[in-house]
Amino acid sequence: MADILIVEDQQELARLLSSFLHAENYSTCIAHSGEQALALFASGGIKLVILDVMLPGMDGFAVCRKIRSMDDVPILIVSAKNRKEDQLNGLVSGADDYIEKPYDIDIMLAKIRNIFKYRYSQDEIMDGTLCLNKIRRTVHKNGVLVEMTSKEFDLLQLFMENKGKALRKEYLFGQVWGIDSFSEPQTLTVHIKWLRQKIEEDPKSPKRIVTVWGVGYRFV
Repeated sequence: MADILIVEDQQELARLLSSFLHAENYSTCIAHSGEQALALFASGGIKLVILDVMLPGMDGFAVCRKIRSMDDVPILIVSAKNRKEDQLNGLVSGADDYIEKPYDIDIMLAKIRNIFKYRYSQDEIMDGTLCLNKIRRTVHKNGVLVEMTSKEFDLLQLFMENKGKALRKEYLFGQVWGIDSFSEPQTLTVHIKWLRQKIEEDPKSPKRIVTVWGVGYRFV
């Protein structure tokens, strides 16, 4: 499931934008036609559409109107068509912004960050290479989905929401498994090991989930 749908018939440009977005910890999918874009959007989960106008078959304005009729997802039209009439057509079709090509990638990324910050910040926790979505219950590292069990996800969310705090083992166990759980306390240690294997660059020398001797663990 992707965060951003890139609709662009120039394959190299689409791949280049996708690589910049992955570096910012967004997940992407790419459509090279309007019809393909609508099919990908219908699969669900898209949070932002970056939409070219000049596409084979259905043009970007038609795609914009169709998506807007289904959803209020943010839409950024990106086009070399820079006439006033084109820009007005894009905005009237339901786009949130109309960006002329060629665009400055830093400005584009800033616009995207603002959209996610003000539209979706309550749903996500982003920290370095990690992005945790509390609604979807998904975790991405460097833009790549990390498969996690329910308990691993709950544990990571607890850590990320308490970044920098030394959390006692008893507190972690009680919050994730419940104080009346029949699970053994050793279960926490095992899950910490599994979590490190999934999010640490070197699980044997953890830099994110560090041990606080005599207390528990700290997320840094």
